[in-house]
Amino acid sequence: QVQLVESGGGLAQPGGSLKLSCAASGFIFSDYPMGWFRQVSGKEREFVAAISWSAVSTNYADSVKGRFTISRDNAESTMWLQMDNLKPEDTAVYYCAASMDATIWTFARSTNLHWGKGTLVTVSS
Repeated sequence: QVQLVESGGGLAQPGGSLKLSCAASGFIFSDYPMGWFRQVSGKEREFVAAISWSAVSTNYADSVKGRFTISRDNAESTMWLQMDNLKPEDTAVYYCAASMDATIWTFARSTNLHWGKGTLVTVSS
């Protein structure tokens, strides 16, 4: 079965950086687009970024464009989210997601995603 395990969350200061990882197993990682979402308690889960199976194409939410970078290594079945210039409003639980039928442009509204359990990112001074 699909398993996604996030790591790398923690506490960062405003303007700082963190790098999240997502280790995938149970499916052919290189065949599918992957993405990141985040959720603040009491709010809906929010799309952050998606990357195509080949890593050639990416899609970002406007709120993180220019600050976050999504990447993947198909040989390692791993995806990353490099987060720079962090802001307090980036504080959330970050989730790794895999889609078997979406594109990076439909990833945000897909209802058929596999999820990790999330990793908490806190941005505070």
